[in-house]
Amino acid sequence: MRVLIVDDHPIIVAGCAAMLAGEGDIEVFDARDAEAGLAAYVAHGPDAAVVDIALPGASGFELTRRILRHDPRARVVVFSMNDDAIFAARAIEAGAKAYVTKNDDPYLLLRALREVMAGGIFIQPKIADRLGGNESGAKSPLDALSPRELEILRMLGEGLGLAEIADATGLSYKTIANSCALMKRKLRARTSLELVRIAMEQRLV
Repeated sequence: MRVLIVDDHPIIVAGCAAMLAGEGDIEVFDARDAEAGLAAYVAHGPDAAVVDIALPGASGFELTRRILRHDPRARVVVFSMNDDAIFAARAIEAGAKAYVTKNDDPYLLLRALREVMAGGIFIQPKIADRLGGNESGAKSPLDALSPRELEILRMLGEGLGLAEIADATGLSYKTIANSCALMKRKLRARTSLELVRIAMEQRLV
């Protein structure tokens, strides 16, 4: 199995690569941002891609969509620091085959890769329980946001202006501004600074 890891944290990449390579039948290569990740996928055609959500340039959700436009049969595993069930839902909505968090047993990543290679879908068990409604915790304020809105909110949290977000996403300035206005209504935020605060509180950055 040939696996592409797209993550901008060298320690994460090194740890994952060592664990996967130790299996004996897995070859690993990596990229550090969305643009390089897509280029690596197109050039090498891996069997699966492991994608972080918070990538330079574009989110893991957007990279997943771009990979799938190139290869509709792509197997993408989203690997994130965030254990909020809404992110798993958005990842699957974007076309990912699996969602695993970085703060749990690292061998869940290997399990996810084996599962998607067998044609299945894998969501970390404790997150799957939340998606199934087996936990009574409060709903995330991000539930109402689309994957695109989550991506824009993340970029706002990183300090990007509307024009910079438009350039990074390939959307028009007006579209970004309209999305921000809609997010304010959905999240009951009065200003763009409040959107930034929400992004930070929800660990989007």
